[in-house]
Formats: sequence, structure tokens, C-alpha cells
Amino acid sequence: MDPPSDSEVRDLLHQLQHPVSDLSTLLSLIAAPLDCISLLPPIFRRYHSTSLSSGSIRISVHVPLLQRALLQHVLPTWDSELREQKCLSLLDQYFCPDLFSFASPAAGEVALLAYSTILSVPFTNHSLRLLARLSKEYPFDRLHSFIFSQKDSPVKLNRKWEDCVQTVVTVPAKVGNYCGPRKQNIPSLLEHGKYFDNLSIRCEALIAASTQDTLGSIVFLLTKLIRLGVFPLHPPISDSQPSFFRAVLPELRAKVTRDDGESYFKPWSHIFRGFESSFALQHVLTSLFACLQTPESVTDDSPRINASVKREGLLLSKLCPLKADDVELWPSISAVMLSREWNESLSRIFVCAVVKCDNSSKVLNLLLNDAVSLWSSPDHIKHSLVSRHRYLTALVLLAVSFFPPSSPEVVSLVLSSEFISGISVYISSTDNYIRHCGMLVAEVAAHRAGKSLDFKDWEGDDSGKPWARNFRKLLERNRDADADLSVLDEESQSQEVPRIASAQEEKSEPRKPVIINSNGYDSDDSITGYDSVPSSRSSSPTPSELDEIEKDPSLNVGQKKISRPVYLAQLGSMIRSMSGTKENPAEEADKIEIALNCAEELIRKKKDYGTELAENAINLAYGLVGLQDNFDLIGFETLRQNALNALVACSPRKATPCIIEEFFKNQYSTDQRYAMLNALAIGARELASLPVPSTSFPSKRLPAPLHQKYLPLTGPLPQILNGITRQAIDRGKEATEDKVPEIIRERRFRVQKPRPISEVDPWSSSSRNSMALPPKETTFNEVAAEFFIAPLINRFWLFLRDERTREERTAYHEGRNKYHGAGTGLILNPLILSQFLRTLTVLVHASEHAPMWRGSIAPDSLELALTLGTKPMSVAETADQPMDSSDRGAREASVLASALELSLIVLDGCIQLDGGRSLSLDHTALLMNVNEWANVVFSKLEDGIKLSGGGGEEGVNLRRAASGVILKVDEIVSKYRRSMIDTWQ
Repeated sequence: MDPPSDSEVRDLLHQLQHPVSDLSTLLSLIAAPLDCISLLPPIFRRYHSTSLSSGSIRISVHVPLLQRALLQHVLPTWDSELREQKCLSLLDQYFCPDLFSFASPAAGEVALLAYSTILSVPFTNHSLRLLARLSKEYPFDRLHSFIFSQKDSPVKLNRKWEDCVQTVVTVPAKVGNYCGPRKQNIPSLLEHGKYFDNLSIRCEALIAASTQDTLGSIVFLLTKLIRLGVFPLHPPISDSQPSFFRAVLPELRAKVTRDDGESYFKPWSHIFRGFESSFALQHVLTSLFACLQTPESVTDDSPRINASVKREGLLLSKLCPLKADDVELWPSISAVMLSREWNESLSRIFVCAVVKCDNSSKVLNLLLNDAVSLWSSPDHIKHSLVSRHRYLTALVLLAVSFFPPSSPEVVSLVLSSEFISGISVYISSTDNYIRHCGMLVAEVAAHRAGKSLDFKDWEGDDSGKPWARNFRKLLERNRDADADLSVLDEESQSQEVPRIASAQEEKSEPRKPVIINSNGYDSDDSITGYDSVPSSRSSSPTPSELDEIEKDPSLNVGQKKISRPVYLAQLGSMIRSMSGTKENPAEEADKIEIALNCAEELIRKKKDYGTELAENAINLAYGLVGLQDNFDLIGFETLRQNALNALVACSPRKATPCIIEEFFKNQYSTDQRYAMLNALAIGARELASLPVPSTSFPSKRLPAPLHQKYLPLTGPLPQILNGITRQAIDRGKEATEDKVPEIIRERRFRVQKPRPISEVDPWSSSSRNSMALPPKETTFNEVAAEFFIAPLINRFWLFLRDERTREERTAYHEGRNKYHGAGTGLILNPLILSQFLRTLTVLVHASEHAPMWRGSIAPDSLELALTLGTKPMSVAETADQPMDSSDRGAREASVLASALELSLIVLDGCIQLDGGRSLSLDHTALLMNVNEWANVVFSKLEDGIKLSGGGGEEGVNLRRAASGVILKVDEIVSKYRRSMIDTWQ
């Protein structure tokens, strides 16, 4: 049985994981655990009404559960309310305690647990925000100090530290995997390069404060960073690539000349000797050498360059203090210096660093011997590039120049067989650049050993002779090791003084006001005021004053403030009142307005949030479909339509069948039926990742209110339909042009334009398998047949059967006793029937790649189009809406055009998939009937028969659709005519 404290925490977790009644209750639930661990900010103590027993919260056990509940249940629902009430920082205390709690041990433990919790649950935008705060306010050195300040065994502490490192270094990768597929901007603090650069800076602070007991943990961290590429082998070319030494070298250079420099660099020397493998050490050294500041020219010996070389050399000597018998560090340093392609200017820094070491003559002799061994190698002489020759030549010459004249080391070098054989190979080289490198080393080494040697071949500007002459001058006055570092300090101060002075002047001297001469003439009349007679009336209140008046509690007596819904159940109850009681009209209007304003946002937010949307989708569909604008709300139609669109797109399996079922009921108006059909079409295109054009009025001269008032009720469906039918007809034209010899010949001799360079989509199908993608979302192909098209078609046939039966039963009645199925607002009315066909056309076009398209979607849709285009839907118009022949003809023409457009899209889809094979062989009679129907319509239009209302745009659409159907059928029949003979006969 659980102790009482655990039962209290379990009850609190249960309440957080389930819907909370209001914000005040939520805040009291959040504040209670924080007060138990002394992390509750004083400003939020007024919400602390639910008390827990002392010691009931164990941070390591209960805080991760609370963090998970807040991330998965509270934040997705209450984030907007918490932000509006400025209480979001109270919830952030569970992840990133504020600065007042920074020194508390509980704060460090909570932050450490927050990393693991955030990275273990599905990512959200709140996860990004919290990780950005953690990386800034609780850096790596803070987590390290918290872990190793605990009283525990070293083994357990190191294990905790390793888990912490493993968690923290994976943040940029997981953030990139979340933001990349969604094409979302990554927070700057969490970008790969900046994140690891900041981590490197904190690592430098951690090393500076380290002790002998914690050096092993730092070495583990650096080894992990090596594997992640934070120590690049080449200088980074962009800020997106992290570099440890690029981030920390400015601070290291500043510590070179300070009095406490020796104690500061002591941990670094231990760390360089603490790597378990020489490979890791060489990797770090290579990255360090690549980030050093080198002179632009190796022969530049100005005081500033000499001081810069000395500073970099001192930095290397302090980071890696060498000794003559140093068997741990020197082999790795020598291998990095001599095995890679370095800039020749680095040779001055390397030699200066060796000279500044303890017992420098012995270490310098080691460098000279290793360099000469490689320099005199026949393979190097024959195969290396000129830059490589210059680097090794400069390294040998600089090392020789720091030995006293006639020193034993130089004399032994000159007399060694290896050196002499190397000189002979150099002199015999056919490349003048390489030969001069060998001759220069031979002369300088001989003079240093007290010998006389002069090849007398140094005049001219060819074959590297100027470089050799300049380098000889550098050797004569080389004083890198004795340079004055104060030159660099004076230069930096001289560059900062003007900036500081200008800043002080800007603070001390206020800006002078701009004086405008009133007597002069200014052509800009927009800033010229007009004289007016002072009015005795008081001035109008400003917008801020109006807001204050509105918020005055003394003026709002009896008015109930309606809060925004945070759960879909609350949204449904606001839209669709279930109480049955009559509410105050003003209060009901405010409730509907607030619900519609946040309906779309709330539905889309709950899309991937558990089962809440699935449980409330049907109730929301009933409420939004039946909602009427009884209070003349601003933007009512648009807000309701957007909410229905989001409902269909986010919950197609629940909302779509409900909307289709409601569409075939006789209780709705034309506006409501248009809203249902538009939601089905636009939601389907969103699921299919197809664009939805915005509705535009033909005239742009109307004012904004009238522009919105006279927008067509059909929405963007006609524009979508025009686009897909035009595309289908254009494909037919291209297929027909391929059969004309003149067009084929013209295409062959036409000069084709080169294909432009286009950006490769990183999330295309070719790279999709190699990258982590977000969870799979529902596509329209998965739900098109079962939840959209099949229910819509089947339910229409049932509805048509029932309507015709009712009409037949009352056919012999008179007056109002006779039933008519095509009355105003009813489905068989041509206005709604044409919109129904347009919606079905959009759905069929969006589902061309669905598995059931050729087997059921295409033939069923084609049969419906043929039936509606050839048979009357009702015996007569309704008696209470008399219409003349022109109005009736117009509506019939729109239905006929919509039916032909649906047939055109079906035929075009069959041709694109299999050339029309399945349709022509399995449904031959249907195909030939469609052909006959289209030919009859087109022939009557060609004969001059004018359909009433068939002129203008409607007539163009009708003629275009009929001709397109004829061409598509001919294209199919021409391929499979012989196979269709037996079936057709």
C-alpha cells in the first residue's frame, strides 16, 4: 500500500492528466508541489491553496512525472490562457527554475531532470522554448557542479555525469529532426553551431574551475564532443559548423599574459595528457592548430606580427608544456605537425612554442631531427607539392636559427648522412622551386655550423627566389620569441577608444530638436495643419481610455465574463447548447462569437493530442453545421467555414461521415449546405497536400464591407474546378498534338531551352528513407473512398430514391398536397445540385492515386454524372417559388456543365493511370453512353440551340466540358477499340 504522501501526489497527477475546470484550479494544482520543494516564486503564492504534506514530493521520483504531465496534458491545452494571464512562468518552474532559485540544490536537480523528460516525450514548440531557456540559464558547468556536489560514490557520480552528457549533446540533433520536416525555424540558441559553441565556452569555464578529481569527467565530455564533430580538422567556414577552439581561444589568449596564467593553464595540461587514445589527442591538437591566428606572409617580421606569433606560441606552450623525455605528448604533437598539410606561417608559431618550453634546447632538437627526417625523405622530395616543401623548409630553417652558431646539434645535423643524401636529392631535382628549397637549407645550415657554402643562384624573380631571399632576411632578424606583447594591447586599446568616446559623446550630448521654419514654403501639404475654431465640446476619448472604461468593474455590473474554451468539449457546449434553457441573447451572442474566433485554432491544436478530437469531432460537426447567424456577427460565415475545414482536415474519419449524413437532411438552408460542401472539398485538398486558392471578387473597386458581402457563396470551388478542368483539357491537347506530323517535326527542330537549376528538396522521396520524419499523418488516399466519395455517392442514391418515391405518391394530389423534391434550399434544386457535383469533382480529382480509384471511385462517379446529366431530378419546381423558363434553364445548364466536368475529370484520371484500360474493358457500356451523351450535348450547342442561362461563363464551361469529354473518350476508344467489340456488342 502506498504511503499517504504518494497517494496525494498520485491524486494530483490524476487531476493534471484530466480536464481541469478552470484556470485558478489549475494554478493551485501547479503551485502546491513547487512549494514543497521551495521553488514557488513569491508572486505566485496567492495561488497556493492546495497544500501537500511536508516531504511528500521527492524530486527524483515525482518531478519527472509532473514534468511529463505538464508537457503532454497541461501545456497543449492551457498555453494560451497561461500566457494571457502571465502565469506561464509558474509552469516553467518545473523545468527551468528562475534566477531567485538558481542557487538552490533543488533547482539544479529539476533542470537536470528536465533535459531527460523533454527529450523523452514527443517534441512540441513548448519543448523548443524550454530547451532554449535551459541551455541559456542552466549551462553545462552548472549541471556539472550540481552533480559532483552530491554526496555519493565516485562511480555513481560519473555515471550520472555520463548520462547528463549523453542527453545534453543530443539536443541539436533532435531539434533539427523536429523542425526540418516541418520547415520550421530553429531557435537561435538551439542551432547546431551556436549550441555547441556556447557549450564549448561553458566547458572552458568548467575546466578553469576544475579539480584533480573532476578532470576525468571533463575528458569524457571532450571525447564525446570529438565524436560529434565539435573539433573540426579544418577551420570552419560558416557559423553553422561548431568549433571548440574557435569559441574558447579568445578567452585563452586573454589569459596568456596574466599573472594567474600558470594556475589557469595547469588543468589544460593535465587534460591533454588525460586522453585514453592518441587518436583523440591528435584530433584535438589538429583542431587547435587549425584555429590559430597565422601571419598572412611567413616572411613578415613587423612588431605586430612578431608579437602575434609569440602570443600564439606562448598559448601552445602553456596548453601543452613539453619536456625532453615527454613520451606521452611529444609523439602526438610531432605527428600532427609533420603529417598534415599546414600553412607555412604556422612553422613560426610551432618553433616559437617549442622555444618557450622548459628545457627548450632538447625539445627543439627533437623537432629538428623529426623535421629533417621527413624533409630529406626521397618520397617527400619527389611527390610533395611546393606548399608542403616550403612549410617543412621553413620549419627546419627556423629550428636551426634558434640554435647558437656552431652548436653541437647543428654540426651533427650538417655532418649526418641523412641530411647530406637529402641535399643531393634536392639538387638533382628537375623542379627549380624544389631545388632552391634544398639549396637554401644547405647554405643556412652550413653557415650555422661554421662552414662556407654559397650556390650563387639567388638573383632574379623566378623559381621561388624572392621567397628564399625574404626568408633569409627573416632568419637574420627573427625575434618572435623576444617580441613585445604590449604592442597588441596598445593596438586593441587604440581601436576601442574611438568607439568608447563616441558612445560617451552620444550619452553626454542630447539630440538637438529639429526646427522647422514656419515662414518658408514646404511643398508637402500632408504635414500642414489647418486653422480651426476651438470647440466647446470635450475631446473624444483615446483607444486606451476606452479600454480602461470597458474594464472598469463599476460599469460592468451584471455582465458575465465569458472565458475562451480550452477543451473541445467546452467549445462544443458553447456552439451547441445542450441545456435546453433559453439564455440571455447578449450572452449567447458573446459565447458564439468567442467560440468561433478560437474554433479553428483549437481544432488544429488538438489534432495530434490524444483522442480528444476524435471524441468531440461529431458533436462539433453537428454544432457547426447547424449554427446560424442569428446575431449578425462579423465574419460569421468565414469563421464557421474555417472551423469546418479544419474539422474535416484534422478528423476525416469522424467528421466527414457526420457532415455527409447531415447534408441529406431537409432542415438546412442553402448557406449551410454550401458550407458543408466547401468543407468537404477544401478539407480533402488539404489532406491531399493540394493548394486551395483564395476567393477573389471580379471587381476590386468595391469597399471592403461590400466586397465581403458580395463574395460568391460557392467559395473557392469554381476556381479550383476551372484549374483542374483546364489542366485535364491541356493534357488532351498535348496527346492530340503528338499525332500530328507537322507539330512533331516542329518540336524536333525547335531549340529547347536549357533546364534551369532548381533546388533539390531535402525531404523528397529519394532522401526520405535516410532522414527521421515526423509521425505519419493521414493522407486523403487512405480515407477518400471509405469516408468521402463512397458515402457521398451512396447516400445520394438513397436520397434520390426516397424523393422520387414521395413525388410519385403525391403525383395525383393538387395544390400544396403535391410534394416537390427540388424546392428552394433542397438538394435537388439545381443551385445545390451543381455545387454537389463540383464538390464530388474536386474529391475525385484529389483521390486519383487512391487504391480503389479504378475499381469503384471512377465508375461510380461517372455513372452519377451521366444520370444527373440525362435524367430529370424532379417532376416540377416547387409551387411556392415560381420561376420562369430562363431561370430554370440557367440552373439546368449549371447542373449539365458540372456533370460534364465530373465526367471529364474521371476520364482524364483513367487515362493518366492506365490509359483508360480498366474503364473501357470493365465498363464499356458506361463509357459509350457517356460518349453518346456528350456528342448529343455538343451537337445541339453547335446547331445553335441556346439553353436559357447558358450564355456567358456558364456557356463557355458547358461547351468546353462537352468537347473535352468527347476528346477523352476518343483517346480511350482509339486504344482499346478491338478489345471493346465483344463487350459492347
